[in-house]
Amino acid sequence: MPLNIEDYALIGDCRSGALVGSDGSIDWLCLPRFDSASMFGALLGTEDHGRWLLAPADPAATSTRSYLEGTFILSQVWTTPTGQVEVLDFMPHGDGRPDVLRRVRGVSGSVEMTEELRIRFGYAASIPWVRQVRQDDETVLLAVAGPDAIAVRGPALTSADHRHTATFTVAAGEVVDLQLAWHPSHRPPPGRVDVDVALAATTAWWTDWARSCTHDGPYRDEVVRSMLVLRALTHEDTGGIVAAATTSLPEFRGGHRNWDYRYVWLRDAALTLTVLLAHGYDTEAHDWRGWLLRAIAGDPDDVQIMYGLAGERYLPERELTSLPGYRGSSPVRVGNGAVDQFQADVIGEVMVALHAARHSGLTEGEFSWPLQRALIGSLERNWSRPDQGIWEVRGPAREFTHSRVMVWAAFDRMVRGCTEFGLDGPVERWTALRDEIRSDIELRGFSTELGTYTQYFGGTEVDASLLVLPQVGFHDATDPRMLGTVAAIEADLLRDGLVLRYRTEVPVDGLAGGEHPFLACSFWLVEQYARSGRGDDARALMDRLVGFANDVGLLSEEYDVGEGRQAGNTPQALTHLALVRAADAITAAESGTSR
Repeated sequence: MPLNIEDYALIGDCRSGALVGSDGSIDWLCLPRFDSASMFGALLGTEDHGRWLLAPADPAATSTRSYLEGTFILSQVWTTPTGQVEVLDFMPHGDGRPDVLRRVRGVSGSVEMTEELRIRFGYAASIPWVRQVRQDDETVLLAVAGPDAIAVRGPALTSADHRHTATFTVAAGEVVDLQLAWHPSHRPPPGRVDVDVALAATTAWWTDWARSCTHDGPYRDEVVRSMLVLRALTHEDTGGIVAAATTSLPEFRGGHRNWDYRYVWLRDAALTLTVLLAHGYDTEAHDWRGWLLRAIAGDPDDVQIMYGLAGERYLPERELTSLPGYRGSSPVRVGNGAVDQFQADVIGEVMVALHAARHSGLTEGEFSWPLQRALIGSLERNWSRPDQGIWEVRGPAREFTHSRVMVWAAFDRMVRGCTEFGLDGPVERWTALRDEIRSDIELRGFSTELGTYTQYFGGTEVDASLLVLPQVGFHDATDPRMLGTVAAIEADLLRDGLVLRYRTEVPVDGLAGGEHPFLACSFWLVEQYARSGRGDDARALMDRLVGFANDVGLLSEEYDVGEGRQAGNTPQALTHLALVRAADAITAAESGTSR
């Protein structure tokens, strides 16, 4: 059975990532990309669905773990009655090879280690053909199934019942290296990695990147780790930013809200861009804008709300039978049906991010502004359509208030692009549309009887996405209408002090079952508190939220307060970027700045 979600740590090379359990088992790994089929899938089943265990043979061994400061190199120190060892797990950065390296270093005494390798390609649908050969004066295990192949180096392995095992002893001062290298099966296996060189280079790259973070205020450690998460989820070559490293981790155990988040949502990526820009990462912002321009190039009416890492458009949702799901929570899904939805807010998030990029000094190229004009032209034709909204409801399309606010924001940023940066466009028409949309929102998206903005026009429920209104400049955080909305959210959506996205018992999303509080929404409430003068409330909620992070600082999508457990896909980009925004808001409030 897989561990609790918070018991997993991420390692990655900015192309893919692996989840390493506190028991020393890699239970999730997709190579060569985040959205490739898994070769270790025990996270969504059992050890027989693929894993790579490396731990002391003594079941009484205990451990502590941490990242080497400013990196995604995981250090796990194991203590046994006979000695102590450190295991370093990492994926080398910069060499272009999809490798996983595991270094065992003896600290004191001697420790017998055990290794178990169960390779299951294709989401556990394929058991590979395995053989051992001599290469570079050592025995190398080669495993092949269809297009996938790996070469494993390290202690000699013995096969039994479709798994390979080894035991070896490490004494103080000794080092044993294990290496797994993926390669296309039609090519020869790659050679041995110099682990010393890879470790030094990877450490230097991550620490240099982390050191560039400009946050100087409360929660710096949490902000830096969150920025590192966002970087780890950004594909090195394409600039695409995946929403999470996993698929189908349930929002509610035993329920059906299990989605594949290993793709690039325009919304999440745009929000990540604004956070990167605010903290000095202009290169990543430039790379993301390049990804965006490539992905959405073409007929603006064909723009999707999400894409593959390289801008792929075909992401059909299907259910797998080869993986039973996390602790039996099925179905396991690959692809995402939301790709075909109309979500009116998405262009707004993109325009807000690109306007922030202009303010940060990124100049418009000959392609970028014309493309934005084409996008806004499409929005002019479609802005009044009902949509599926930010939460991608699978019920009927509605006129969601948050969506309309983001439409307003899209036109607002286009107007400001002209008035503040001298860009060309029909300013008068865009201004008139912006004002018309705002009037429509105030008339139909606000209930004077309830004193709050509503989830959708004509409704009576609230929605946590309404906390975004001040973030995009639709209202100041202290505006009476906003304060009334916050009061309604506190009354209707708080569960154990945390924020639900919306009340699932009200039939809006078309799905059965409930969900836990959504961590990004709770961080949005922190930001609202900080910007509206409720500093003590902001600090109290922020302290509680960052306390939900696991021992290496990672947060998933939701939090099960009753069980004290993380829930949903992990690590979640939206959660971590909302954490950064909340910390920035607290810093600004306490320092008296307007950031």
